[in-house]
Amino acid sequence: MARKTRKIRRAEVNYITIKTKLEPVGQEDYLKLALLTEKFKRAVELAIRLQLRGIKKSEGVREVSRLILNNWWYSDSAWDYAKMLLKGAKQNGGNPRHIHLKSKFLISKPKENEKGNRNVRIEGLKVRIRSNGEWLNFKMKTTEKFLPVLLDAQKFKYGAQVVLRNGKVYLHVQVPFEVYLGRYRRTTNGRLYAGFDLNSDRVNMVILDGDGIIRDVRVKHFPEVNSPGFPRKKARDLRLNALARLLDYVFYHGVRVVFFEDLGRIKRKNGKATSSRRGNRKASNFAKKELLEHGVVMALKRGFNVYLVNPAGSSKLGREIAQWLGLDVHSASAFVVGWWGVISLKTHEHSRKKNSSGRQ
Repeated sequence: MARKTRKIRRAEVNYITIKTKLEPVGQEDYLKLALLTEKFKRAVELAIRLQLRGIKKSEGVREVSRLILNNWWYSDSAWDYAKMLLKGAKQNGGNPRHIHLKSKFLISKPKENEKGNRNVRIEGLKVRIRSNGEWLNFKMKTTEKFLPVLLDAQKFKYGAQVVLRNGKVYLHVQVPFEVYLGRYRRTTNGRLYAGFDLNSDRVNMVILDGDGIIRDVRVKHFPEVNSPGFPRKKARDLRLNALARLLDYVFYHGVRVVFFEDLGRIKRKNGKATSSRRGNRKASNFAKKELLEHGVVMALKRGFNVYLVNPAGSSKLGREIAQWLGLDVHSASAFVVGWWGVISLKTHEHSRKKNSSGRQ
């Protein structure tokens, strides 16, 4: 297993999304917002057509603003969202001309050199949304836990997304992750490591020390989530709760560093999709990607050092050594990911110390 050093990268999170609910001050504010979100949806669809024609961003944003939104920053956000949809369709082999949006929403990116957000202003518990030169007024409803974070975020730049669903208005605020940690940072003084193997119906975790000796193994099963007709939101909650419980467990059992599979490295190599159908299927599994994204955030919140490990060959090696280790295949794969991560960290640390002593 130590034949070569695995490539790992430190997991980083720039922003965390806090979801709140908005209540309109008046019925007219809601109706005007509904019209604005409908226009934003049409703007994204126009931006898709313009990008398919090869129109440059500066010209395309100007055209979207002139024809639909009459707002440069909304139009710029619509252009970037359309670009993301086109990229996703291309990677998944879909036809970008068949992209049709159903949800009513709008996005407002923050300006790089400004605090706050130009189109969605959060002022205490009041929220103002710009629409055709006027401001629509709303009251923000959020849990007491997130209120201090949102109040702090108003001093920095933040992105905002407004979603209309079933007659209700929701605001998703992208808060700088450091602002969140400033309120809720936790620290761990452990010396152990944990490797995770994430799957749609289970999460496997192995705790090991710096010598690769297994100290503990835990598995959370939730096979019912893959049953036909099982509610998607309930399945998501079961997966995330299981992962959260495992992260809490390792926090109180001396773990300092957490390793996850680097799913992005599976799917793309040197900017191109891999030839492995198994690997591409594994990386495109929505449940795994969702677990990884939330898992990284949850682990960082708990104060762990989090690394993503190139998992190429981990499943195969896990199957080969599972019986020898006395583990199931997925737990053996979690051990492989963790052990490769430990080796890589130790190798990098040794190289750093060697280079440092050489310079002296």
